[in-house]
Amino acid sequence: MGTLSNIYNNVSFALSLHTEAMARLQEQAATGSRINRASDDPSAAYRVLGLNSQKRSLENYMDSLLEVVSLLDIASTAIDSMKHALSKVTVRLTGISGSSAATGIAGEVNNWLESIVSSANTNHMDQYLFGGSNTGSAPYAVTRTDGKITSVTYQGSLGDRDIEVAPGVESSAFYVGDNIFRSHNRSTPIFPGDTGAAAGTGTSNVTGDVWLTVTYNDVSGKYELSIDDEVDPVVVEGDITNLAVTNLAGQVLYVNATNIDSTGVDWVRVPGTYDIFNTLISIRDRLETEGGLTNAQLEELRNNALSSLAELDNLLLQSSVSMGSKIGFLDDLKDSLNNIKYDTEDEATRLQQADIAQIAIDLSRRQVLYQMSLAVAAKLMSLSLLDYIV
Repeated sequence: MGTLSNIYNNVSFALSLHTEAMARLQEQAATGSRINRASDDPSAAYRVLGLNSQKRSLENYMDSLLEVVSLLDIASTAIDSMKHALSKVTVRLTGISGSSAATGIAGEVNNWLESIVSSANTNHMDQYLFGGSNTGSAPYAVTRTDGKITSVTYQGSLGDRDIEVAPGVESSAFYVGDNIFRSHNRSTPIFPGDTGAAAGTGTSNVTGDVWLTVTYNDVSGKYELSIDDEVDPVVVEGDITNLAVTNLAGQVLYVNATNIDSTGVDWVRVPGTYDIFNTLISIRDRLETEGGLTNAQLEELRNNALSSLAELDNLLLQSSVSMGSKIGFLDDLKDSLNNIKYDTEDEATRLQQADIAQIAIDLSRRQVLYQMSLAVAAKLMSLSLLDYIV
């Protein structure tokens, strides 16, 4: 009985091994995969898991990269729209011919100003593009008087918002508008007027264009200075080579009053500090001056305005070129990530894919062995006591 029991157990074990092997081969043939569970090939299965994880990581990077490229495309379009508006203003100022024409052009400048402010507050998917890391609110706040824009103030973040687009590689997707639409290369203020006022020795912090008003006080017999008609005038006395003239915002213009010999309003320019919004506001307001402008004033307006607009146009051009270069870099990076992803998928497929031809051979061999095992088992299990007696 012990011998028959051992024979039975050995035959059953052999048949179960063949059955298990055929079932695994049939599963591989049906799924086309050599590894359907980790136990099929632990080493290869671990490698495939790592490759699949890398593939998912690359796909996430590519999604982020595509989002950044999309945002940069929209931002670049907004900047191109601004450049178009500035070019229109430049063309109209170049052809200005009289005070009546100036008033008409002022209305057009106001319309372009509205368009530029709208572009600066461009948002995509409820995210503002030019507010830096603060993407939840409009970066530029507008103050209006009688329906017209009188000031535009940046209220966004001063830091870019970067997005990781590849391992160890980050790219700015949301820019600081104050760095794009305002120049930060301050130069010495220019006093092109006829009052005799000149730049003082101090470092002024006024920006763009300001109006320096020179008046004469008949009572004191002294000249007085103010900028933008906002605060009490500064009396020209004491050390008049570096008088600090302040506006309501606390900005200071240092004036050398040594050669002042007449009253009037000087349009003082501070190159390297212009921002696109307040420059257009200044041009519009100057064009709307009551009583009209003389030919000399129109010429001064044209020259100063064209110089300011050229500075701003160059600033926008630099930003546009920078964004274009970044888009090109990200497109190349996307192609590289795609190639890496394809190589990863290919390696994972080679490790996991079943060799159908080899499986067919192995399955046929296992079936033959299974049939032979059945035949041997039938022969062994058919032995009786008479076989041993004989």
